[in-house]
Amino acid sequence: MRVLITGGAGFVGSHVADRMVARGHEVVLLDNLLPQAHGTDDPPAWATVHRLVRGDVRDREALAEVLRGVDVVCHQAAVVGHGIDPSDAPEYASHNDFGTAVLLAEMHRAGVSRLVLASSMVVYGEGRYACQEHGTVRAPRRRVSDIEAGRFEPPCPVCGAPLVSELVPEDALIDPRSTYAATKAAQEYLASAWARQTGGDVWALRYHNIYGSRMPRDTPYAGVASLFRSALERGEAPTVLEDGGQRRDFVHVTDVAMANALAMETPGDPGTLTPLNICSGEPHSVGDMARELARACGGPLPRVVGGARPADVRHIVADPAAAKSRLGFHAMVTFADGVKAFATDPLREPVG
Repeated sequence: MRVLITGGAGFVGSHVADRMVARGHEVVLLDNLLPQAHGTDDPPAWATVHRLVRGDVRDREALAEVLRGVDVVCHQAAVVGHGIDPSDAPEYASHNDFGTAVLLAEMHRAGVSRLVLASSMVVYGEGRYACQEHGTVRAPRRRVSDIEAGRFEPPCPVCGAPLVSELVPEDALIDPRSTYAATKAAQEYLASAWARQTGGDVWALRYHNIYGSRMPRDTPYAGVASLFRSALERGEAPTVLEDGGQRRDFVHVTDVAMANALAMETPGDPGTLTPLNICSGEPHSVGDMARELARACGGPLPRVVGGARPADVRHIVADPAAAKSRLGFHAMVTFADGVKAFATDPLREPVG
């Protein structure tokens, strides 16, 4: 099978490329080496072992070239993370949404009908919550006054009682709460419309908190694990917002690569976008990640400073059942083993 991986020189894309080649497939990587993710203008060594085309998913001519003979597209290219502030919105929308629209149009012209889309847990907004009296409820937006007072848990919107965090299934409400989240939701809607119009099939892999080797570092677009690791390398204590109790599902990048491989090897339902949570099934708090990584690095324990960024959510942990049922996917790397390895994993060059 011949596979086009957009963003193929990136954190996840490069691991997907390695996994697909190891499974006997041919890969073509397309990447424009965005400075937000790459510390230098040169591609990283781990990407140059594959056929790498430097180009942009918004460039129709570049896509027409790399789509020739392709059986399935694995779309990883995106601007990711919280970014700086709302002034980032045009760049997010251009790369993530306009880029996806151009890619889908060129796939149609090239007769490529299968897509694996890198989506994200951020499309859910807050996770799933239940009130003891009122059952499953939609958590209200957290108030700045509550966060400043150290009240981080969202209350029941009906009675105000504390809520209990539950696993989020794929049929949960789409409720993006940041620019990045809005663009990932739009990618899913665009791909879903394309599937209906063309009869193509789409797996939308909703990644949870990915960590592992080749992560970008020293950038506001990086994940929290990378930010903690960068601080520890500078001899500084990792800074943890809120009280550190916010729960996430940290999933190792090699497991995410396997999920992509299984999705590319498994035809989806024609005319349909099928979302799947890609997670470890082993929730931990952000504080757990900071503490365990500090111990593994032999660095100072984290500073818990309170507060929160405007788009931060309290808890979001995933139900892994659908990915196991549909793809046979289950994570292999435990939290303890993954964090221990991450302490010395190679990261990307610092972004200037």
